[in-house]
Amino acid sequence: MTNDYSLFSIENLRVAYPQRRGQSGWAVDGVSLRLEAGEKLGLVGESGCGKSTLGRAAMRLLPDSTLIEGRVDFAGESVFEMDASRLRRFRGEAVALIFQDPMTRLDPLMTVGEHCIETLQAHRPNLDRKQAKQRAIEILEAVKIPASRWSQFPHEFSGGMRQRVAIALALLLDPKLIVADEPTTSLDVTVAAQIMQELTRLCAERGTAILLISHDLAMVAEYCDRIAVMYGGKVVETGPVLDVFERPQHEYTRSLLKAALHIQKEEGSSATDSVTDLTDVTDRGEKENYRLKSESNLPLLTVTDLQQHYSLESNLLEQLFSGKQQVIKAVDNVSLELERGETLGLVGESGCGKSTLSRTILRLIPPTGGKVEFQGIDITALSNDAVRKHRRQMQMIFQDPHACLNPMMTVGQSIADPLLIHKLAKGEEAKKQVIQMLERVGLTPGGDFFRRYPGELSGGQQQRVSIARALITRPQLIICDEPVSMLDASVQTQVLELMLELKQEFNLTYLFITHDLWVARFFCDRIAVMNAGKIVEIGKTREIFTNPQHPYTQQLLQAAPLLARTQ
Repeated sequence: MTNDYSLFSIENLRVAYPQRRGQSGWAVDGVSLRLEAGEKLGLVGESGCGKSTLGRAAMRLLPDSTLIEGRVDFAGESVFEMDASRLRRFRGEAVALIFQDPMTRLDPLMTVGEHCIETLQAHRPNLDRKQAKQRAIEILEAVKIPASRWSQFPHEFSGGMRQRVAIALALLLDPKLIVADEPTTSLDVTVAAQIMQELTRLCAERGTAILLISHDLAMVAEYCDRIAVMYGGKVVETGPVLDVFERPQHEYTRSLLKAALHIQKEEGSSATDSVTDLTDVTDRGEKENYRLKSESNLPLLTVTDLQQHYSLESNLLEQLFSGKQQVIKAVDNVSLELERGETLGLVGESGCGKSTLSRTILRLIPPTGGKVEFQGIDITALSNDAVRKHRRQMQMIFQDPHACLNPMMTVGQSIADPLLIHKLAKGEEAKKQVIQMLERVGLTPGGDFFRRYPGELSGGQQQRVSIARALITRPQLIICDEPVSMLDASVQTQVLELMLELKQEFNLTYLFITHDLWVARFFCDRIAVMNAGKIVEIGKTREIFTNPQHPYTQQLLQAAPLLARTQ
């Protein structure tokens, strides 16, 4: 006798948050979806459309005050009718959730090994500690976490490495369904490809289904069987991936595809076609660079043999017997120059040292060796007070705007802060400058956004606030650390176009850190490829993409999912 139910089904699901009832209505509005065993379904849409809410509601992870209607079944059993004991087994053993932010899953006071042991012993009490550790190490190594890092804490890992740990924890119990909420947002293309290949291999071998919530259309195209497009809390289009991408029916689906292809620059049949596509971006940048370079023969930023080494803490016995400490060379003799007015892209896998390099350049962490010259001045030799004066000219835009905006401060207060710190303006003059900058980055009316709090803004709006705060001191150099990786395709395009406009208007120089090669190709004049703390290749964007020299660069380019390949 065969079962006539799907592995996982959602019927007419509606979700409303308490503060939104009677205002903006339902966050999820009448959604119905089905997943069969082993199937891979991609759920895409703009930030705030209800994707993550849908995933959490299906696993009963939303607050009790949330209003939920409809039905969610797993293998014919109602999830909403499970008691506490059954629900506990359901989460983890039947369905595992991989969050976008790994720190929502990881306890900062527990080592990676303790996380794994706790998870296994809670659900598999028959396993002894030795067996649990053996199983955990196998899974950790499958996601490229070496056993030598077993005793380290989450803060000792890069963002991408923490996400690998979170993915390993989800895989530990061999679930039948994995709900992956933006699982590779903070990962570079090679590791993202490895992770998705591992997840899809599990899918094939064990009948594991995947609900992949993502804004990366190319990844969904490459790894999913079907796609569901969400907009305004509703599923507006669903079907086999190739059918939807080749013949999109809904206007919103068409706009998403257009935005993604705009960044990826649909390729022709040869490398020369690709070069032609790039001409408008790179030539524009080179002409601007020529004009700005004539103002000064000195590069704006010169990094020479920069080092940032960390010693791994070890216990007394290890120190006595080994006689030496383990050293991680996060930045290992890096040298580069950044000309005035250019955009240099820094790409490489998570944990390769990109973010550490940027923080060392800004003297947020003191270097172990080497020097950083900004406008001809060696800032590594300056006192902390002297460095602060230069920071007015060097600003940073971070990956997660929500994490770097104080939730207790209004948008206006957050942007005005640098003006007050550097004594550039105060009172009404500061407010006037902030409102002007808000409107310049597309947040209009500026007076309205000035009074809002970060929690009242979408992800794209929060990132515009971060850009406004970085620009308010009129800097010359802006270091962008994955500034659009958490945004969906349409908002990503808007923010990148805005940053290109601002570069021209304010004569900005960008050091642009990203793991998205197509964003780097769209945005950057030159690209530096970083691997294991070293710059392994650097050159003009078109040369890197059409004729990569280093094997690691070639590996990166081969791993990057390209939406145009599905067209």
